[in-house]
Amino acid sequence: MEIEDLLSSPAQVMPRLKVSSKKQALQDLARRAGEITGVHERQIFDVLLERERLGTTGVGNGIAIPHGKLADVKKMFGLFARLEHAVDFEAIDEQPVDLIFLLLAPEGAGADHLKALARVSRLLRDRAICEKLRGADQAEAIYALLTDRAHSHAA
Repeated sequence: MEIEDLLSSPAQVMPRLKVSSKKQALQDLARRAGEITGVHERQIFDVLLERERLGTTGVGNGIAIPHGKLADVKKMFGLFARLEHAVDFEAIDEQPVDLIFLLLAPEGAGADHLKALARVSRLLRDRAICEKLRGADQAEAIYALLTDRAHSHAA
């Protein structure tokens, strides 16, 4: 599983998302994901909110990986956002979040869903790549950082 399998174009990067809360971030991500996948944004938002109720997807160090499974999603799908201003995401380290990698999977994805989560988590654990992501504000540059990294560090 490579990042390119999740992010197929710079259109799946939101380089300067302006939100003031976790809920607003999830709504805006659901809207963009809906536009790209054709799945209704409310379905996406509801599944993300349901997952957050089980426990935060704020994994620490300013990073969140909201995710969910939907019957209408046909293949693994990713969306990356760099927030203009960090927001409280109830992260495990209690730090605000400014980098979000949304992950949607088909309902029967099983192991592929877990592999994708692990791949994204490994990528975003790298402090150097996160610094570069925080310093970039163009979708193409962020996309290149995310996908070039995948070439040199295969899952």
